Amino acid sequence: MRATLIVLTTVTILAAAIFCGYAVPKAAAATGPIPLNCNRACLESLVDQYWAAVVAHDPKRLPLSADVKYTENDQEMQVGDGFWKTAEGLGNYKHIFADPEFGQVVFMGTMREAGAALLVSLRLRVELGRITEIEGIYYKPGGGGPSGIADMDKPGYKPEDIWFKSIPPAQRASRQELIATADGYFTGLQKNDGKGINGTGTYPFTNDCHRIENGAPTTNVPRPPNEPPGTINAFAMDCLAQFKLGYYFVVQSIHHRRYPLVDAERGVVWAHAVFDQGTVNKGTLSDGREYTFKGFNRPSSILVTEAFLIENGKIRRVEMIGPSVSYHLNSPWPGNLSGN
Repeated sequence: MRATLIVLTTVTILAAAIFCGYAVPKAAAATGPIPLNCNRACLESLVDQYWAAVVAHDPKRLPLSADVKYTENDQEMQVGDGFWKTAEGLGNYKHIFADPEFGQVVFMGTMREAGAALLVSLRLRVELGRITEIEGIYYKPGGGGPSGIADMDKPGYKPEDIWFKSIPPAQRASRQELIATADGYFTGLQKNDGKGINGTGTYPFTNDCHRIENGAPTTNVPRPPNEPPGTINAFAMDCLAQFKLGYYFVVQSIHHRRYPLVDAERGVVWAHAVFDQGTVNKGTLSDGREYTFKGFNRPSSILVTEAFLIENGKIRRVEMIGPSVSYHLNSPWPGNLSGN
């Protein structure tokens, strides 16, 4: 009778372990499962643990779910393949966003590969003590568009302090409100008529809104001293001026919009989208001037990941990492709020 009870107890404990997600995954974890109440500090430390495993080329160092989903630039593959085989070390820039409510954490920063720095936007999802999703976006030298990898990787370069303020709970916007503001950025960019979101005449920007794309500023850049009067220099404008001018008509569609991470404590949304461009490179700006984008005469897309810092319903800062990809790339990740 006692032996039977022991067997039954053992079976019960094993079943409970499987139900809670602690059964041995494909890649056995050397450190054990992640705490079920993984808070901000826990999620941030998980990023460090993840990159240590990548640099060591050893997935067994991580508590992976048996069915973990892993992608590099929206290409699904096995954990341990791709960048896992070529990563050489950490870079100098690190920016982390955490969403403890939904078990999500994002790293935007630099890593090293083939003797050079590259930009990475990495998302991890944790469920029941295991990593269930790994989404990596890699922008490498020569990846197209504005590029400031070397500048972002300089020792001592770090995000502005305004990214790290803690908003009192009573003053925090809801998850839905923050996502709606971020989605308004994409909607306004896709419409590109200078008339605001849905013709309202307004865009969700603060007066000091600033954007960095692939390590390079694409707003508020000082004009060259010898620039001819009347030159259309969008990078010298702020976010609002660019949108009101209808400058980004070259972007024809913004699809596969997702908002997996909302850092409500700091007012940040991390978004994913695909920008289709290159089929139209000539257009009329909202002030009536004709403009041509040189070189944008072939269909292509950008796999965009963007962090939006939102204050009082308006976007104050944007940090983007996005490589060029094949035209109209279809993401393997579910969710598409744009309806395209």
